[in-house]
Amino acid sequence: MTIVRWAPSPTGRIHLGNARPALLNWFFARRSGGKYVLRMDDTDLVRSTRESADSIEVDLAWLSVIPDLLVRQSERTALYDAARARLVADGRLYPCYETADELDRRRARARALGKPPIYDRAALKLTDQDRARLEAEGRKPHWRFKLDGRLVQFEDLIKGPQTVNTASMSDPVLIREDGSYLYTLPSVVDDIDLAITHVIRGEDHVSNTGTQIEIIEALGGSVPVFAHHNLLTDAQGQGFSKRLESQSISDFRDEGYEPLAIAIMASITGTSLPIETYASLDEIAEKLDFLMISHGPARFNSVELDNLNARLLHAMSYDQALPRLTSLGLEGEAIWLSLRDNLTKFGDIVDLAKLVTGPIDPVIAEEDREFLALAKALLPAEPWTIDIWSEWTGALKAATGRKGKALFLPLRLALTGRHDGPELKSLLPLVGRMACLDRLP
Repeated sequence: MTIVRWAPSPTGRIHLGNARPALLNWFFARRSGGKYVLRMDDTDLVRSTRESADSIEVDLAWLSVIPDLLVRQSERTALYDAARARLVADGRLYPCYETADELDRRRARARALGKPPIYDRAALKLTDQDRARLEAEGRKPHWRFKLDGRLVQFEDLIKGPQTVNTASMSDPVLIREDGSYLYTLPSVVDDIDLAITHVIRGEDHVSNTGTQIEIIEALGGSVPVFAHHNLLTDAQGQGFSKRLESQSISDFRDEGYEPLAIAIMASITGTSLPIETYASLDEIAEKLDFLMISHGPARFNSVELDNLNARLLHAMSYDQALPRLTSLGLEGEAIWLSLRDNLTKFGDIVDLAKLVTGPIDPVIAEEDREFLALAKALLPAEPWTIDIWSEWTGALKAATGRKGKALFLPLRLALTGRHDGPELKSLLPLVGRMACLDRLP
């Protein structure tokens, strides 16, 4: 079975950049009939909060992404401890005692000599006595994984054949001085334990892949298939970031955007699949192939989002809208069909509905009063159908010679108080003759 995972850090609200891999993993799992794991990478006990973790679940559910399994790394430390013991026993994990300042000075010296600023493995030359002396001074070790220093090759489902030379990399630190784990070891251990078959993530992780493959192999695990997608940026090419307080998914929800609009923009931007209205995430899953993902940046366009959001509402059926209309105290298919084409956000319907129910403030120019008085006198008797607007304006045109904007705009302003809005031919039967009479001078 295909098993994928999305692994956010619960250190704040997730943004569009986070939603992209969350959705691409979901599409792949749905398309292959596989399993979707939500893994909370909450080993950073200082920054990770349960509130953030809960908000991630809420945001995913709003996007219609429901994981098959939820795991929290903070509850799985026994697995990481066992992996640590195995790597130490095999000589692949070794203690280092350099301070951050000492490491900075070594890197600066290497650069000055024209050498790559990678760790020189000085800690491997320490004797037991050296380590005892350093610990007596109060130093606590951090632990590095000893890389093979070779060409690690893998086939990326998006980028094609990839090679990472671990000989050009520093042995990565897997465990901090305080004994806490950095991202890499828990991630690898979980991928092995959860039998993850495909790792779908941002292209900023390509360079990490060589290291992770070496650790997986050192622990006797099966190497998953990798797919590294392009990153989502804003219109200026700036990446989304929690540190930069990028607009969060919950912000978009609070602003009244449709979850499907957000999902489409977060996932399809930067692919050859057109940004258009889709019925559901499942429809996107069936159509979006990894070969459609561009190798260039994916630039999010807020104007395109607004247009897409409006188009989704314009295509929404009454049955789909009914639960939300009911919650707003609005019902009636005729009202929905009359007003939906003027919505940009669903909540706009509250104000638009007042065009039917009132009250409205008629806008009446002094030079149009005589014309509007005649319009009132020529207002047809009920019952009214969709043809009442053309019947009424036809009579007015014949009586006054007015046409175009001179004919229609004064009527619209008097009946709705707005220059724009729903077509009056569909609105008038809903407003009714008595209300129209009241709005005309």
